[in-house]
Amino acid sequence: MTTTADAEAAENGLTPLADYLGSVLRRLRALPPLDLDLTQAYGNVLAEDVVAPHSFPAFEQAAVDGYAARWEDISGGGRGVGYVPAQSSRPGGRTVRLNVVGDLGAASWRPVRLTPGSCFSVAAGAPLPIGADVVVPVEWTDQGMAAVEIFRVPKRGYGVRRTGEEVTAGALLARSGTYVSPALVAVLAATGIGHVVVRPSPRVVIVATGDELVDVGRGSQPGQVVDANSHALTAAAAEAGALAYRVGICDDDPEGLRGLLEDQTLRADLIITTGGTGTGPGDMVRRILSRREGSRAGPVTFTDVALYPGTALGFGTVGAEEVPVVCLPGDPGAAMIGFEVLARPAINLLAGAEPVFRPSVRAHLLETVSSPAGLREFRPAHVAERRGGGYTVQPLNGGPFTLSGLAEANGLLVLGERVTAAAAGSTVDVLLLDRRR
Repeated sequence: MTTTADAEAAENGLTPLADYLGSVLRRLRALPPLDLDLTQAYGNVLAEDVVAPHSFPAFEQAAVDGYAARWEDISGGGRGVGYVPAQSSRPGGRTVRLNVVGDLGAASWRPVRLTPGSCFSVAAGAPLPIGADVVVPVEWTDQGMAAVEIFRVPKRGYGVRRTGEEVTAGALLARSGTYVSPALVAVLAATGIGHVVVRPSPRVVIVATGDELVDVGRGSQPGQVVDANSHALTAAAAEAGALAYRVGICDDDPEGLRGLLEDQTLRADLIITTGGTGTGPGDMVRRILSRREGSRAGPVTFTDVALYPGTALGFGTVGAEEVPVVCLPGDPGAAMIGFEVLARPAINLLAGAEPVFRPSVRAHLLETVSSPAGLREFRPAHVAERRGGGYTVQPLNGGPFTLSGLAEANGLLVLGERVTAAAAGSTVDVLLLDRRR
């Protein structure tokens, strides 16, 4: 279905962003799965559903330190041997006295049975004696060793963890496409899983191009630009879950660029270049990679997309292995937005993650903003939750100042192709960056 915004973008000679992203992502496939030891699985994405082979807890156990007993005995209903109601040492109350017939720790394994009027001293995690249906916390007793006085009677089942109470055998623990988090590792281990099938983290190589680039640690001079992009994009790729490798700066030398890319295909699942995507005389990346030269490079298609900032993006494959390559603009702000819009979804797709896009919310706009016609703008913003529910969004520096705005942003305000102004108080779409603070 073609929207009015899509038609307007096409009239301007620009490809609608949604169409472009769809065409790129359809060409990518998730990386082949690996069977990994659980200790190595963190940060990867599950390639298949995981089902619990065993229940957790695997046996009935004490949830607290205390005394495992029959509830009938401490409530007075059983009044078996050893049940002795007595005056409480605390004012205004009565106690129950039970014989303590043994101690059970977390390493206890021999089955034992309660007799009426008796109890076992138990540590949290210890298996319950047969017949016990309550654990009285130590602080509710006089902490006796041969016999114990109970000052407060808990409800039946208190302090007890039943078999399979948290996870039952055969339960679905996680679906394919789920990130393996530390907490999920704990659940998998607790249910008896020692290895899982995951998609490996994509290996992403970042290359900055341009004769004008100099490395960090100095200020720019006329004819020089400090390479901020390769450092920033390497960090962004790592944040997205990739194994990121910064190659550094490549001059606008055709043979040098071809050779570098050919070398990097041996260790990359995705290559990201920055700079040289335009049509100017110095834009060598577009001129070199858009040509097919035997099996060495190309073709990479460069497209003018209805995106602001940065309209010129490239995508294709390089080398005999046909490694995917994403080509981003040289302007640092445009490169970072291009990464969020194109490279990050590509990394997620290779990793098998679902969904591939950032989460989004609708938010109350706090300040009127303008936007260029015919382009979908992604503007840095600060998102906050309202007390009564919902979100507010404060626009930050955008356009030519996008880079400084991104340093403070926790979201991206999205203004569609037909939006030339959004008034304060209106509701807008915002992508949540969800960055660590």
